[in-house]
Amino acid sequence: MTNRQTEFYWLVARKNGTHLETGDPMKAEQKKFSPSGPVCAIYQVMGLRLKDKWVLITGASSGFGAAAARAFGAEGAKLLLGARRMDRLEQAAAEARTAGASAAHFHALDVSRTASVETFVAWAKARMSGQTPEGGELHILINNAGGAQGLDSVLEGKDDDWETMLQSNVLGVLRMTRAALPLMPHHLGATILNIGSLAGHVPYEGGSAYCAAKAGELQITRCLRLELNGTGIRVSSIDPGLARTEFANVRFKGDEARVNKLYEGTNPLVAEDIAEILVWVASRPAHVNIDEMLIKPVDQAAIHKVFRRK
Repeated sequence: MTNRQTEFYWLVARKNGTHLETGDPMKAEQKKFSPSGPVCAIYQVMGLRLKDKWVLITGASSGFGAAAARAFGAEGAKLLLGARRMDRLEQAAAEARTAGASAAHFHALDVSRTASVETFVAWAKARMSGQTPEGGELHILINNAGGAQGLDSVLEGKDDDWETMLQSNVLGVLRMTRAALPLMPHHLGATILNIGSLAGHVPYEGGSAYCAAKAGELQITRCLRLELNGTGIRVSSIDPGLARTEFANVRFKGDEARVNKLYEGTNPLVAEDIAEILVWVASRPAHVNIDEMLIKPVDQAAIHKVFRRK
């Protein structure tokens, strides 16, 4: 477990009124305490704003998505989790419940297929309606499913890789948002959080399709903000730089040597860093919209300039 992950679980334990004395995030000694002070007051307000709110997260089986499920769970939110890997998705839901989620439901989802998206959203609507007599409303949509495939030049690029990146990062965001928008209330602080990338702002060699896809996500976010103006629905793009999740393992198709070389000598972001930011953005007062947020590790001054310890 990284230092950042340990810090995150200490926060979860503190918010749940327990004292965490072991490194195991799922085992906390039941030592109650009385939080006080301005920092605790801030987290209490954030928790009140998110408690029992429905949060839908795509790509929730690992990385930013699974970390977001735990983070929103710690705020007492109700979760609707979607991804393709059902075993990992079940684990993510269980961890979210342990963190404090009021509910954590999961269902198969492939954002590259319209039928899968429509089936998932119909399931989500039924789940929300079944929990309360008056029906449910979706307060937060996190479009996290995506990723990169390969690092080939345009000359050597593969159609399958390009199509996968554009389907998940661009069309997947459009499909999910189109399907979920009718479930989101107006003028109550509902929020769409799209996970972008530094690559959507700055190109690099071998990243043509991925940079194009994430630039597309950013422009979708900006268009949505214009189209939804007057509804009270907030729209944000959260754009990480160098982060250590399963992202590189997927991109390099299991080549561990290439994965390790990417992060060698650096202190990259971890999933919990982004999850904490997602919670913060979603818990702003209803009249506040965080348009775009670019997050890089201190070691990454620019996309090509990364400090590496020897």
